[in-house]
Amino acid sequence: MFKPQEFIEEAVENIKKTVGKSKAIIALSGGVDSSVTAFLAKKALGDRLIAVFVNHGLLREGEAKEIRKFFKDKLNFRYVDASKRFLDALKGVKDPEKKRKIISKVFIEIFEEVAREEDAKYLLQGTIAPDWIESRGKIKSHHNVVLPSGLVLKVVEPLRDLYKDEVRILAKELGLPEKIIKRQPYPGPGLAVRILGEITPQKIEICRKANKIVEEEVIKRNLHEKLWQYFAVLTDTKVTGVKGDKRDYGYLVVIRIVESLDAMTAKVPKLPWDFLKKVSQRITSEIPEVTHVALSISDKPPSTIELA
Repeated sequence: MFKPQEFIEEAVENIKKTVGKSKAIIALSGGVDSSVTAFLAKKALGDRLIAVFVNHGLLREGEAKEIRKFFKDKLNFRYVDASKRFLDALKGVKDPEKKRKIISKVFIEIFEEVAREEDAKYLLQGTIAPDWIESRGKIKSHHNVVLPSGLVLKVVEPLRDLYKDEVRILAKELGLPEKIIKRQPYPGPGLAVRILGEITPQKIEICRKANKIVEEEVIKRNLHEKLWQYFAVLTDTKVTGVKGDKRDYGYLVVIRIVESLDAMTAKVPKLPWDFLKKVSQRITSEIPEVTHVALSISDKPPSTIELA
């Protein structure tokens, strides 16, 4: 049986022993995994921990502002807006694995730059078991697992053997708010893996708007309590539609909604038809570039939760 208080005490002691009197940075995304890691490390290191939140330009609408507002007074917090740097590095790249590896490389470059400025020797990450299991099994690379060679910082991963349900128990024990505890998992590469094909500023805006509509309708119907993830994927496919009695040729958006406990398996739940129709109608009417909306009905396995 998982004992959160015992785990917290052991994790804090292990971080203290590992880092010693050095400084460390935490790769903070605002999700429950990195948030729990940050608060464990703060207990161990105090102000010798620097929480680094990197905005890669691929976040959901309003996310950067929300995360900065919550953490800036709770941790030794640094905000890095590297949107242009990431988008320049991803220009012309279509393959999702290449996207993940490029994003991992740029993240590490930024963390190492901050570490040199702060004279930090260690990098804490909120890596959990499903991350390295999927990477080791070559299902897909996780940006926080497949790290580039030549990494100078020493990596510390206190949650490495835990699953999401256990991390959420820790979050509650540490007094984190429900908004973070129940925050739906969001991939480190962000919208880069929810935009199929090449990433452009226009595609980012389309995907961001579609994702917001899905989230708003899920929450409006109070469906989010039982769901693991709910989001929109912008495909690289264009299909014919009709808007204003005229032929239109726009993007196909896929809606992905799943239930899960630990992300190792996932099922598509039965969803109210009027809810699905509403989501589709809003996306096609509020986003001019989209003509069709489809629903992914594949469980994991054989599919993965993310489409890329």
